[in-house]
Amino acid sequence: MSLFDLSPAAHPPAHVPASTPTAVAVKGLEKSFARREVLRGLDWTVPAGRVIGLLGRNGAGKTTLLRCLLGLSPLDRGEIALFGEPMTEPGGERMHRIGFVPQTFDLFPWMKVRAYLDFTAAFYARWNTALANRLVGDWQLDPKQKIGQLSQGQRQKLAIVRAIAPEPDLLVLDEPVASLDPQARRAFMAELLELMRGPDKTVIFSTHITADLERAEADIALLRDGRIQFTRPLAELRARLRRVVFTRDGGWPQAPVVAGLLKSTVKGERAELLVEDPLPESLQALAAREGATVQWETPTLEDLFVELA
Repeated sequence: MSLFDLSPAAHPPAHVPASTPTAVAVKGLEKSFARREVLRGLDWTVPAGRVIGLLGRNGAGKTTLLRCLLGLSPLDRGEIALFGEPMTEPGGERMHRIGFVPQTFDLFPWMKVRAYLDFTAAFYARWNTALANRLVGDWQLDPKQKIGQLSQGQRQKLAIVRAIAPEPDLLVLDEPVASLDPQARRAFMAELLELMRGPDKTVIFSTHITADLERAEADIALLRDGRIQFTRPLAELRARLRRVVFTRDGGWPQAPVVAGLLKSTVKGERAELLVEDPLPESLQALAAREGATVQWETPTLEDLFVELA
């Protein structure tokens, strides 16, 4: 079966045992703004214990999807279940098991860092004060400084501390490190992966920084045309996808067609193909028939994102 066969998109990837509990289950999700469809009958299942990198072009609906998952944006149609129960449970008990970092954090500018964390802790059934204190120190946040006086990067760090301190079973992050410098981003990713290493801990994060996804060895979920097109382990994408380049004098009226072709472009003398599970013998034979040379390479995750999104 193809990596990009859309029919199983709502189900866990094949590498996940059938007995694995489900962290998130979405069925038939629809969401529009001003008559523009953003999410179109979206189905998605996220097994517990995975790190999921949500990829998609700007405007694809990543933030909308994450906000719908958390009940922060009403659904036009569809159903969402968290930890096996409808998201609309009375009392919102399962929200104690969820951490969220939005794209920007601009709340409570008059509160000081320490007061804000103490205030937030009161709303959670569990709160790791020692962890919060350590992160505040490691990330050089001044407990006595007002939130409104923090830089954008510092506010983002504070939002991450707030999300991690309850030791959530599901951590949802929307471009969590966009405002951090490379050193701080690397430190955050290392902390995140260590904290969420426990059984059934699940992370979903939207990002355009593909190096972070590679560092986390995340499963990649692609949001395109209002639906999750596939969710697959990064290692599987690396193993099965290749960029194939045919070159010949005189160029190409159209790109060659090969088994497993996902996308093709012609650039002068070069025909560039993205191919799933390419057959080297067939490619060499085709090149010989066409009077061309052929070479193939493993694309980077950033290359894959550009090609597929």
